[in-house]
Amino acid sequence: MAVQIVVDSTADIPRDRARDLGIEVVPLTVMFGDQSFQDGVDLDGPAFYQKLSNSPVMPTTSTPPPALFEETFRRLIGNGATGILSMHISGKLSGTFSAARQGAEAVTADTHVPIEVVDSDTVSGGFGLPAEMVAREARNGADLAALKAHAENLCARVHVIAVLDTLEFLQRGGRIGRARAMVGTLLSVKPLIEVRAGQVLPLENVRTRSKALERMGQIVTALGELESLALVASDSGVADQITAVAETFWHGPIERFALGPVVGTHAGPGAGGIVAITRA
Repeated sequence: MAVQIVVDSTADIPRDRARDLGIEVVPLTVMFGDQSFQDGVDLDGPAFYQKLSNSPVMPTTSTPPPALFEETFRRLIGNGATGILSMHISGKLSGTFSAARQGAEAVTADTHVPIEVVDSDTVSGGFGLPAEMVAREARNGADLAALKAHAENLCARVHVIAVLDTLEFLQRGGRIGRARAMVGTLLSVKPLIEVRAGQVLPLENVRTRSKALERMGQIVTALGELESLALVASDSGVADQITAVAETFWHGPIERFALGPVVGTHAGPGAGGIVAITRA
C-alpha cells in the first residue's frame, strides 16, 4: 500500500478489521486511578465495561503524545509508505488531532513524505466508517490527494445519532452540567444525542429505551437517502437492538463498531447509535 491510513483508537474499528484493511491505529490511554491502559491494546471494550462497573473511581482519558504519532509515521515510511492520511476524533472533543499534526510536521520536515492530517469533526464509527472506505481505495492505488478529499467529503456527510442509558458519564466527564444529569436521572429518561459540528449535543429526552430506539430510527430516516450505514454499541445486546431498528428502513450492509474504552468513558454502558452517511 503506497498511501497508509492512520486513525486513533476512538475510531473504534475492530482490531481484526483494521488489520485486514491495513489501517494503523494509534491508541489513546484510559486511566483508573494510577492504573493506565492503552485503548484497545491492553484493555478492550468488554474488559473496560466490567472494570467500569466495579471500579470505585471514574476513569479518565488522555491523548497520545506527538512523539507517538511521530514514531508511528516514521515506522510506516520506513516500511515503504509514500504518503500517509491520518484521520482523527474531533479537535473540539480531544487534543488528538493537534498531537497528530505536530507529529506529522516533525516527520515531513526531514523525510519530505507527505502526511495529511484530517479532523473528522466526529467520533467513533463516525470517522471509523469513512476510514475503512478510504482504506479500501488506498489498497486499490488511489493517491493521497484523492483520499484526503474523499475522507473530508465523507466526514462532512456523516451523522451520528445515539441513545445513552444514563447522563451520568457525560456529567462525570464534564460534557454536561450536574443539574441536567440529575434531572435526567430523576425522570428516568433515555437521552438522545447527536454529534454535530464536532460537538456532542443533546437532541431529545425519551421516557423509555424502546421509544428512544424507535425515535433514533425516525431521525435517521428523516435525513433522506443514505450512501452507507453502520452502528456503534457498547455490547452485542445493544448492537442487536439497534440492528433491529436499522433494518426497518435500511436494506444494505450494516457495519458494526464497538464503543471502546475511551468513548465508553463518556458514553457509559448501554450506549449505542447509528452512523449514517447521506448520499452526496
